[in-house]
Amino acid sequence: MVRTPLTPEERERGERLGRLLREARGARSMTDVAASAGISAETLRKIETGRAPTPAFFTVAALAGALGLSMDELIGRCAPGAPDVPDTPDASIAA
Repeated sequence: MVRTPLTPEERERGERLGRLLREARGARSMTDVAASAGISAETLRKIETGRAPTPAFFTVAALAGALGLSMDELIGRCAPGAPDVPDTPDASIAA
């Protein structure tokens, strides 16, 4: 089965999600957050870098729980037209 190529909007949404998760993770290690969410560190790495721009809902929900984020916030911040997520270590995700 051939996978349909992602649209530019889907890629952008995946990049936004990755930036938001990276920012929320802060100083916590990727391994610790992944273990808390019940996923592999490699899966988290792919999501954070945008190489997995359309992760499964339950993966996103588990990461949100592990990072103390609400699904509403994630959806709002990753939707088209949402304010950009800062890509700096000290920026607040609660814009």
